[in-house]
Amino acid sequence: MGNEVVCLADCDGVSGTAKILLETDELVVRSPFRLRIPFSSIKRLDARGGRLRVWWDTHVLSADIGREAERWSEKIRNPRTLVQKLGIRSGQKVSVVGRLDEGFIDQLQQCGVEIAKRVRRDSDIIFVRIDGRRQLDRLVGIRESLAAAGAVWVIRPKGSDAISESEVMTAGKAAGLVDVKVARFSASHTAEKFVIRIKDRTVHRKRG
Repeated sequence: MGNEVVCLADCDGVSGTAKILLETDELVVRSPFRLRIPFSSIKRLDARGGRLRVWWDTHVLSADIGREAERWSEKIRNPRTLVQKLGIRSGQKVSVVGRLDEGFIDQLQQCGVEIAKRVRRDSDIIFVRIDGRRQLDRLVGIRESLAAAGAVWVIRPKGSDAISESEVMTAGKAAGLVDVKVARFSASHTAEKFVIRIKDRTVHRKRG
């Protein structure tokens, strides 16, 4: 089931089949309710009998999500930081291309990584911000600066005419990388993860 479920739900007395997503810092409920419930606004939470009940502001949501109810409840009470969600670990060498939110940079510093606002050789993680297709050339040659088992996270705006998911995927492939994951970076941006194919990593390591 993971972090997305389609189930019977009730909100303020209106019932229906809803798609519910457990995001980093909010619950998103689609059809028939169209709700966004920030974790910070939740006043009370209950997860008994496979039913998740959420009280926020003056509203109540009840969703029959089954055995995942307790796990979701725990994640809402103790949400992972964005840094944890992206798999960043203490001691890693991180390079940043383009401007990222200062709050996120602070999270990186607090978790004990080495940060450089330029691409460095043998980077474990490279964050590349791309706001439009003209910036896709930032991915050219980036593989050569990546550690063999490292990752590139491309940060792009959601639903923007300036750059599409397919354009990012094509540019990543042209750079010798393969996409493996998509994650929510913020309310306005998406993060797409690229790595070197496993079969190519030995050759890459020798070149390094």
